[in-house]
Amino acid sequence: MEHGPSVVSLAIVVLAALLTPILISRLKVSFLPVVVAEIIVGVIIGKSFLNIVDASDPWLNILSTLGFIFLMFLSGLEIDFDAFTQKSSTQKKSKVLKRPLPNTLVLTSGIFIGILALSFLFALLMRGFGVFDDIFLLVIIISTISLGVVVPTLKEANLITTQMGQVILLVAVIADLATMIMLAFYSQLYADASQPIWLMTILVGFAILFYLLGRVMNQSHFIKQLNNGTMQIGIRGVFALIIMLVALAEGVGAENILGAFIAGCIVSLLKPDQDIVHKLDSFGYGFFIPIFFIMVGVDLDLPSLFSDSRVFILIPVLLLAFLLSKLIPVMVLLRYFDVKRVTAAGFLLTSTLSLIIAAAVIAEQIGMITNAESGMFILSAVIACIITPVVFRQLYPEGENEDRVINVTVFGNNQLTVPVSHSIAGGLYHVKLVFHKNYSDSREKSTENLSFHEIPEYSEEALDEIDAFDADIVVLGANDSDINWRVAKMAEKRGVERIIYRVDDPTQERAVKERGYELFSTMLSSKTLLRGLIESPNMMQLLSDEETSIYEIQMNNYRYDEMLLRNFPFTGDIIFLRILRGQESLVPHGDTPLHVDDRIFMTGTREYVEELKRELELY
Repeated sequence: MEHGPSVVSLAIVVLAALLTPILISRLKVSFLPVVVAEIIVGVIIGKSFLNIVDASDPWLNILSTLGFIFLMFLSGLEIDFDAFTQKSSTQKKSKVLKRPLPNTLVLTSGIFIGILALSFLFALLMRGFGVFDDIFLLVIIISTISLGVVVPTLKEANLITTQMGQVILLVAVIADLATMIMLAFYSQLYADASQPIWLMTILVGFAILFYLLGRVMNQSHFIKQLNNGTMQIGIRGVFALIIMLVALAEGVGAENILGAFIAGCIVSLLKPDQDIVHKLDSFGYGFFIPIFFIMVGVDLDLPSLFSDSRVFILIPVLLLAFLLSKLIPVMVLLRYFDVKRVTAAGFLLTSTLSLIIAAAVIAEQIGMITNAESGMFILSAVIACIITPVVFRQLYPEGENEDRVINVTVFGNNQLTVPVSHSIAGGLYHVKLVFHKNYSDSREKSTENLSFHEIPEYSEEALDEIDAFDADIVVLGANDSDINWRVAKMAEKRGVERIIYRVDDPTQERAVKERGYELFSTMLSSKTLLRGLIESPNMMQLLSDEETSIYEIQMNNYRYDEMLLRNFPFTGDIIFLRILRGQESLVPHGDTPLHVDDRIFMTGTREYVEELKRELELY
């Protein structure tokens, strides 16, 4: 009886993929990205050392190709296209900033243009000195930035939501998108393909069609019903999209990874549920992608690579080009940030991996470079990924998120706003109470956490003078509904995240809700309170007691993402009551993982809850 291809090599690679993250954790080498460790493990078991894996095994070739495709898909999925619509007017003051940032998209696009210009200059110099001749390929390799390294590093440092973190992220996103497009044109120009380049417009046309179809399916109630249990129609749809676009890309003479990257961009634009994103990450980083990276290491032949004397010239020159092409353009950020933060940002942007591997593999396949040159490019990327995240962590100042406070601006000086301002001021909350001087006899003195501001009129100039909209929460509690409405629109224009609006006129409720403001009504609150006292007097006493109140915390700290509650390091006087995750309401227990964007309801002492808010919400 004849047997098919042996699965021994596959078994070795899968076992290596399983053991690699375990070894990293046990050896406490957290500075080493997992993907880099997988390449190193591949080098050990591959041609360079043990040679126990058959690189020509058909199982491994198929799964490695799928891993490569899935890696490019997830690279597209990681791109947050909302970042391109950010406005500088929404920024709040920061102790870190020397001056307000300009339009973030313009700033980061300018930085990437500088990176591209320097990459071209270094490519010309390397060609002039006879180091390497292919200028187009060098520009792609030097200018690319690895989102797969930048995003986890920013998350681990809790910087992804900070202003510097957003600048770094957007530069990486633009670089990832631009260099991927450049690589597609490079492969189309130099590959021995009979299809003309204009056929790529067919791929773009189908991508637009699939995006429109996806929007329709997203809104279909019937499709949503099929997205549960064993059907998992959303996951099936994503895989169908990837395969169809990969097939289309090959059909028009482009590289299959371009189709996979476009598929990732389409899914990102469709804003999938976090549950689907987690499942796709599990498919990719749990199985396919580790096999690809291990096989990259298996194919590296270091002995023959170092027998070529050019390796001792090309790799140092490439590493220097990687660093200088990123470090010099980001120096423009010295106008807004200190030297340490800007230098650290330059080093982190030097990290590059996935697209260099893609470019090296593609260039070797189409005969533009040799196997040795491909190995040199990949090895330089691996070295950069080992060094740059470590340097970033060492250089970037700690304590960016220390002394966090929630700034609240309350408008109106009356029997409702004054007691509430006094009760919340202190600790986590800094409160400004703003009122018209003609409508108040207040003689109270300002304190560290509660300040009183009399203004001559509710104009933008008067409110800007006291920084009224430099706040996380604005409460419109004045007795005059016209004032509340006018000031609410000013706060919305200035990008205030939460606007709480007092409504005494029932006819105004609909307009307030349509604007997206959080509504509270004194009449409705009084009815609710009276009914609660009648039906559940003990419950109302429990809710009104500061020591037993129920609090809500938004989980924004990536450090605790996926952490089980039993491993949660804060174990003070507190009880978790409920977790809201999207449309799902969970009863928490020890094996419940925390996810970013969870809303956690808890009860406990106010001091401890405020400490948790500082840690989890990262205001």
